[in-house]
Amino acid sequence: MKEILSMENITYSYPSEDENTRTAVEGVSFAVNDGEWIAIVGHNGSGKSTLAKLMIGLIFPDAGDVHVFTEKLTAESIWDTRSKMGIVFQNPDNQFVGSTVQDDVAFALENNGVPFEEMVTRVHESLAQVNMAEFLNHEPHHLSGGQKQRVAIAGALAMKPNLLIMDEATSMLDPQGRDEVIQIVQELQKKTGLTVVSITHDLEEALLADRIIVMNKGQIFTTGTPKQLFTNGKELEEIGLDLPFAMKVSDLLRKLGIELQGEHMTEEELVNELWTSHFSK
Repeated sequence: MKEILSMENITYSYPSEDENTRTAVEGVSFAVNDGEWIAIVGHNGSGKSTLAKLMIGLIFPDAGDVHVFTEKLTAESIWDTRSKMGIVFQNPDNQFVGSTVQDDVAFALENNGVPFEEMVTRVHESLAQVNMAEFLNHEPHHLSGGQKQRVAIAGALAMKPNLLIMDEATSMLDPQGRDEVIQIVQELQKKTGLTVVSITHDLEEALLADRIIVMNKGQIFTTGTPKQLFTNGKELEEIGLDLPFAMKVSDLLRKLGIELQGEHMTEEELVNELWTSHFSK
């Protein structure tokens, strides 16, 4: 498969005031294939946010190489590379620069010299994709948290990216807003084959990924499909991660003497087994 993003033996340390350094990531290597949804998870300080900054060229590694679209990410190549990726940060307010929703979505297009007629078309299309077309002339700061994040995603999609990077993009949203944003990204990925890298501490969100990379103390702790990782849920809890709700309920039910088959990563899976095994007879 074609690689969209790769990190090869990446190490990065932050300088500190006392002239010492703090190593944030060390010896990290992985690749993301075209069309994949990859989740990078870990507790605070695990190195996942540093990886996000390295992916988009906000910082450059002390050692190792980052390749995006097969090209090495450098200070010279960063602007061309960023024009092919969409980036959605934790706080959408930090991304807004326009006085209206359409102005904000058009900002990056205008900076990249997209012709006016095409720019108008892209703005309308991207807002329609995230169900925000009716808010075209609204002020971004008057929107709800979920609506703001949808506008931020629309701005990323208007660039027609090959890669969408979400850095804790749902962490400030209420459950409804989070579900709205995740559902939209899911639908877009299925329709367009968009490659998604989601940096998150939310294991419920990570369940949607094709593969999960678990970070701990600046290194890759483990990697695999959601099913592979959550069969060893105790190991994830030991490094400070909170298991999905359905898995915790399953564990409690077993302790109460209720027999269950296998692991249940989602509430739907758990409810289906409880219904078919215990209430449908």
